[in-house]
Amino acid sequence: MRFSDILTTALGEIRANKLRSFFTLLGIIVSVAFLVAVVAVIQGMNAYVKENIANSLIGTNAFQVRRVPIQLGFFDDETWKRVNKRPVLTRADFEVVRQALPDAAAIAITSGFPTPLSDVHWRNREVGDVQVRGVTAPYQEVQDYRIEHGRPLVDLDESQRRSVVVLGHEAADKLFETADPIGQEVRLGGQRFEVVGVLAAKGQVLGQSFDGIALIPLSRYEMIYGHLASTSISVKMAEAVDVAPAMARAQEAMRLTRHLRPDQEDNFSVETADALVDFWKQLTAVLFSVIPAVVAIGIVVGGIVIMNIMLMAVSERTREIGIRKAVGARARDIERQFLAEAIALSTGGGILGVLSGWAFAGLVSVVSPLPARITWWSVVLAVLLGAGVGVLFGVYPSRRAARLDPITALRAE
Repeated sequence: MRFSDILTTALGEIRANKLRSFFTLLGIIVSVAFLVAVVAVIQGMNAYVKENIANSLIGTNAFQVRRVPIQLGFFDDETWKRVNKRPVLTRADFEVVRQALPDAAAIAITSGFPTPLSDVHWRNREVGDVQVRGVTAPYQEVQDYRIEHGRPLVDLDESQRRSVVVLGHEAADKLFETADPIGQEVRLGGQRFEVVGVLAAKGQVLGQSFDGIALIPLSRYEMIYGHLASTSISVKMAEAVDVAPAMARAQEAMRLTRHLRPDQEDNFSVETADALVDFWKQLTAVLFSVIPAVVAIGIVVGGIVIMNIMLMAVSERTREIGIRKAVGARARDIERQFLAEAIALSTGGGILGVLSGWAFAGLVSVVSPLPARITWWSVVLAVLLGAGVGVLFGVYPSRRAARLDPITALRAE
């Protein structure tokens, strides 16, 4: 019996029992759709964290020297106690790093976490929950900020503790609308500031805007909010290949200035955006360890359903099997026929599951800030899982059909 005849007959049987075929495959469809959708969301989040969140927090071709390491989530008690004993980064540390990196494109010192929020007032208008960051002028270059209107902060603003502010695009747009913000006086943190510049829009990440910010000179910031313990040093190199060697030099300089012995661990952190990405991947690895178990349960249930339906089909088509054997069909022809039907069913379920998962992932990315990226390997794995279930759970029914005695089968009603 030719393969084309086997496939045509198998598809014909599936079309003749559409509703039964659909409910037979429901377990496989749901399991495969879950696999494709969850992998798409996780992979999309991985790329999103790397391309948007990490670079927005640290900058491209950049790294930070920090008192507290970057971490998504909370520290355990032991780690927090150890981190909390670290000395505060000072301007002396900043000078040490700057001297160690004369080839850096920009080196800045900035206020750290927790970032204070403040209402910004202008005349009778108000914008709430604006993030206030105290920075030195080079920080704007480290973060790749572009000035849309006015000018950036300059070194003179820092040295003279000027009451000037550069507003993020969203904050300026809500506060001034069509009015020219440059030269206007606003109230921020209970103080009066002159608006000297407006940043170009950076957009949103997971629904969190990066444009609701206000940059003020670090010296002025410390007069209002004090010197927070998480002040950090930000360094931008000209090329990505320069980042790793620069981090090593900065680490060495910090260890020397803090008189750390070779056997002592660092009491500071030197981190790039990769640290945040790696931590995120550790979290998603936990999800990836759970996915196979969930998918396996659904696949096994779906496979058992397919096997039961195929056994029922063998019983229903016993007379048909007897007629085929009577006219010359061999046992292996009958076995191939029923195995092909099982594989066609499960493969069809896998394809429907891929399409459903694809559609669901797209829906998630539309109605929520969670991104989704379909990966080719998850699609291939899903289809192979479907076909594999057909082979694994279709063997027993197909062999049972092949072993039927033709005389007994012909007598069946």
